[in-house]
Amino acid sequence: MSFTRRGYLFGSIALTAVAASACDKLGGGEAADLVLHNGKVLSVDPNFTVHSAIAVKDGKVLAVGGEDLAKTYKAARTVDLKGRTLMPGFNDTHVHLRPPSPRDIDMKGVTSIEDLKARIKAKAEQLGPGEWVTGRAWDEALLAEKRNPTKVDLDAAAPNNPVALVRAGGHSIVGNTLALKAANITRQTPDPHGALIEKGPDGEPNGIIRENNSLYGDQIPDDTWDALRAGFVQTLKDQLVLGITSVYEASGTIDDEPVGKGGVDKPGPNLTWKRAQDVYREHGADLPRMAMYISYPGAERLKAFPFKSGHGDDRVRIGAIGETAVDGGFTGPTAWTLADYKGQPGFRGKGRFTDAELQEIVDTCGSLGWQMGLHAIGDAAIVQTVNAYSNTLRKMPTAAKGGDHRWFLDHFTIMPPDATMQKMAQDKIAISQQPNFLYNLEGRYEATLDDWRLAHNNSIATPAKKFGIFTAFSSDNLPIGPLVGLYAAVTRKGPSGRVHGAEEAVTIQEAIRMYTANGAWLTWEEKTKGTLEVGKLADMIVLDTDPIAGPPEKLLTTKVDMTIVGGKVVYERAA
Repeated sequence: MSFTRRGYLFGSIALTAVAASACDKLGGGEAADLVLHNGKVLSVDPNFTVHSAIAVKDGKVLAVGGEDLAKTYKAARTVDLKGRTLMPGFNDTHVHLRPPSPRDIDMKGVTSIEDLKARIKAKAEQLGPGEWVTGRAWDEALLAEKRNPTKVDLDAAAPNNPVALVRAGGHSIVGNTLALKAANITRQTPDPHGALIEKGPDGEPNGIIRENNSLYGDQIPDDTWDALRAGFVQTLKDQLVLGITSVYEASGTIDDEPVGKGGVDKPGPNLTWKRAQDVYREHGADLPRMAMYISYPGAERLKAFPFKSGHGDDRVRIGAIGETAVDGGFTGPTAWTLADYKGQPGFRGKGRFTDAELQEIVDTCGSLGWQMGLHAIGDAAIVQTVNAYSNTLRKMPTAAKGGDHRWFLDHFTIMPPDATMQKMAQDKIAISQQPNFLYNLEGRYEATLDDWRLAHNNSIATPAKKFGIFTAFSSDNLPIGPLVGLYAAVTRKGPSGRVHGAEEAVTIQEAIRMYTANGAWLTWEEKTKGTLEVGKLADMIVLDTDPIAGPPEKLLTTKVDMTIVGGKVVYERAA
């Protein structure tokens, strides 16, 4: 597939006839494993062809076409769609699938700081005095008080337990007084490189730390992988409920490889390439497919590791070096920008690397044949990262996959100058974009960005259509549900209903392609998955409403009725 092939990126809708002659068959046999018919089958092929039935055999699409398929093929199971929509499963190209720790409070459905305090108190009573209470994914925009929790709130809930809670998005963390004490943080503690210790009006730390969760995290006793493994499997299965059939997990490491082959002496409980393989050997047929970023381990360890991007199979494989962050994020907010934050003269966030440091990382990865997928949110970080990528690609034209490198930026929140986007187009640097950020971070953007940057945050149409930059969609856990991402991509609306940069919207057909077929391209799998074409993997979902008909607001209430991976039904809402 050509990098900027507009027909494939943004194709038009064509309704096929339902006559038998419209069926595209493979092998001409009568037997099938699964037939679904009497619906609206969105193939997401180059023409966005719409069918009414599909047949599956041996995990792949056997035929797509009209109602005659239900008679032509005798299947072990036949599903009457009853007018529902079937389409390729979503491919989330940037997600962190963290299993819950036994220390974690359940943050689902938290509606207020008082609710949060009650859950902290209950967990502290369960664990006993002195034990750490942890959790993740609080979001002040979802709290009745519309503010961040602070150490005062956490102290009231658990005065005898250190508490540390990570914000949704992972770019800030809040701790209580005992957590601050454990981390040796006082009013005199200087800000770590690239991070910020927030202070209250009294000059004392208020418990919030931006862009360095490890200040608290390093004090928390480690769980073991054995204790977390079952939770990780369940977290993967949870993605099927959302219609996600492929994920690009952004938190992988090679830490538990043998020392001298890329590993370290004492690997922690985090997800590694070995652990991912182990999980998929046992559970792979019941899970979404997974590619796994590898966090940059340093030049010597990377040189010692025997594999690189693309190694693995169609169930689990190694992906890019990433998401190693070049700057912070707007959940901090510390994203590195070219202009001052609104209302904060002189503050432009923080970068993580000098130009020379970043270039050394990119050169090392390029020389070893790795794909790159670095985190760059602010426009200053994007400019720095694109320059580093471009320098490497131009002096190493065969870097990664013999020149078919498919390097990309994660996030691309603040649109950079045109010259940078022209360089991206010229050097075929792609984007893993999170359209849902506009929806879930609306308040942060309105508070920190001026009018132009607010209107073009998490841009889609300009980079993809004006500059021909390849774009795939993902969520980065804010939230993971792809239907929110589709809604934001086509409406450019936040929860307030306000439209931010209507010119950056795309059509629902374009958005669906970016959340399905385009994700497969990032892992060199566009010939085997991502669309419902004959011979491709039968990874697909059934929705209770039609995403391409009716008002976009319906996307926010649409449900996934069925998820199928490799022709196997792995989730049914009715069940």
